[in-house]
Amino acid sequence: MHQLGLIGYPLTHSFSKKYFSEKFEEEGIPDFHYELYPIEDITELPNLLNNPTIKGLNVTIPYKQAVMPYLDEIDEAAAEVGAVNTILKKNGKVKGYNSDIYGFEVSLVNFLHTTPPITELKALILGTGGAAKAVKYVLEKLGIYYQFVSRKKKKDCLTYESLTAAKLKDYQLVINTTPLGMSPNYETCPDLPYEATSDQHYFYDLVYNPAETLFLKKGAQQGASTKNGLEMLILQAEKSWRIWTKENQ
Repeated sequence: MHQLGLIGYPLTHSFSKKYFSEKFEEEGIPDFHYELYPIEDITELPNLLNNPTIKGLNVTIPYKQAVMPYLDEIDEAAAEVGAVNTILKKNGKVKGYNSDIYGFEVSLVNFLHTTPPITELKALILGTGGAAKAVKYVLEKLGIYYQFVSRKKKKDCLTYESLTAAKLKDYQLVINTTPLGMSPNYETCPDLPYEATSDQHYFYDLVYNPAETLFLKKGAQQGASTKNGLEMLILQAEKSWRIWTKENQ
C-alpha cells in the first residue's frame, strides 16, 4: 500500500482526501490511500516521513516554506519560488516540488484568454505568503507586471492603506492569495476600494470554498470578470499525482 497525504494546520478546509479517494475508486487504483495529517508543528514532519508506507505528501498553509529545510532536494522551480507544496519520497531521499505553479498558470491563462495581450496587463498580488510566491513566478514567466499588497509596510510592497481608487484602476488583474473569505469566514475580504473596479478588471481568488468569496462578489458587482481557485486546485492535484507516480517508475 502506497500512502499519500496532506500536511498543514488546520485542515478543515481541505478537499484533497475526498478528491484523491474518489480518483482512486473511479480509476481502479487499489494500491494508493490518501489521508490528512493536521500536524501542529513542522518538527513533527520527520516522524511522518519515517513511515515506510508514505510515498508522497501535499503541503498547505502554513508549511509551504517551513517544510523546505526538511527536504534532501528541491526542484529548481520550487527553489526559485521559495515554497513547496508537493513532496516525493524516492530511493530514501525526500524531494520538494511546487505544483501550484502549473495549476495557477494554466488556470490563469484559461481565465484571461479573451483579454488583450497578457503582457499589457498589470497585476496586484494580495498577500505575500507561499502561494503568493508561486503567483509571482507565473506572472514573471508570462511577462505581467505586478505589485504585492500587504497589511504591513514592506520593501517593494504596497499597503492596503496606500491602495487608492486611482491605483486600483491602473491594475486590471487582482489576485487574492490570502485566506480572507475562506469558509467559515465568509464575511471577510481584502480591504480594497472596490468602487474603482470596472468591467476592465479581472478578479482571481485562490480560495475555492465558498465558490464565490466576498472579494469576488464585490468585484462582480462592479462589472469585473471573476474566477475562484477550484480549477487551479484540481490542476495542481493532478500535477502532484504525476510527480508521485511518474517519478516512482
